[in-house]
Amino acid sequence: MKILVTGASGFVGRNLVHALRQNGYTDIFEYDVDNLRSDLDWFCAECEFVFHLAGVNRPKDESEYMAGNFGFTFDLLDTLRNAGNKSRVLVCSSIQAALNNPYGRSKEAMEALTLLYGLEGGVETYVYRLPNLFGKWAKPGYNSVVATFCHNIARGEGIIVDNPETRLELCYIDDVCAEFVRALLGEVTRKGEFCVVPVSYKVTLGMVAELLWSFYDGRRELLLPNTSKPFVKKLYATYLSYVPEDGFARRLRMNVDSRGSFTEFVRSPDRGQVSVNISKPGIVRGNHWHHTKAEKFLVVSGSGVIRLRQVDSLVVNEHYVDGEKLTAVDIPPGYVHNIENLSDKDLVTVIWASEQFDPQNADTYPLEV
Repeated sequence: MKILVTGASGFVGRNLVHALRQNGYTDIFEYDVDNLRSDLDWFCAECEFVFHLAGVNRPKDESEYMAGNFGFTFDLLDTLRNAGNKSRVLVCSSIQAALNNPYGRSKEAMEALTLLYGLEGGVETYVYRLPNLFGKWAKPGYNSVVATFCHNIARGEGIIVDNPETRLELCYIDDVCAEFVRALLGEVTRKGEFCVVPVSYKVTLGMVAELLWSFYDGRRELLLPNTSKPFVKKLYATYLSYVPEDGFARRLRMNVDSRGSFTEFVRSPDRGQVSVNISKPGIVRGNHWHHTKAEKFLVVSGSGVIRLRQVDSLVVNEHYVDGEKLTAVDIPPGYVHNIENLSDKDLVTVIWASEQFDPQNADTYPLEV
């Protein structure tokens, strides 16, 4: 299928073009402000589906709203009509079309024009009234408060929250693209005469700001957010996409002694923590047990043996492990355990613990295996 995407270089367009390619669509006509008018003529003659995403959000003069939103839509539909092309047309509108402001009026006019075009020409049209969007590649300081907050907070800069109780309805860009791909297949989600993205989140501005600042602090403290919550997972992914490239890498604190080193990697309030333990040749680490804390050991380089016994038993279980045959070993509570490096190089072990380390309640009791 030959697909025309207007506004292809914008936030939604850029994400959608990649989503289409990943779904196997390769004949994509990308149209934006840098294209020639003759490109639009040719695209409209050849295309078999139209994603009309182009529009004006922040003009210098309010009159540009009507020209950029209604005017260009009229031009696009007229070009399709003159080419005798009855391709289905999907139009990106906004929930602001229900508001009496210059932007909303231009979007409402665009919607009415599209629906009329469909009725008069027997063309299937999909008009999507979208709420505020968030996700990677949105332009900060433009038309996305989430993009602006992410950009500033990722750089440790301040943000302005006039009213933390301001209510927002947000759609994640990947959910928008997934719905648009379904529309391509004729599986649109309708709500009356308009189409909608079925997944959205109603939040407050204060909640968004608080979460984003927690992501900023969490990167310094090795804390992971609770990504079992879909909105938190999507907002965290969005936030990371705004971190400056020179801030991707973060040197970790290595606790080094004659035996090797121990380094915390990531921690989570609800999933425990992951650390990396490096033991020198011949070194035995551990020789302790826990009442409640559970662990998993995974040797990824070198070879060694993990020994366990119940605190009130003399029977020792041994598990020989090495980086060539990755084996995860559970360390249940109530088991004394240690790990010995049997190789002539460093033994590298990834350790997961079921809780973050608390020096006030370490739940770690020395005892020889």
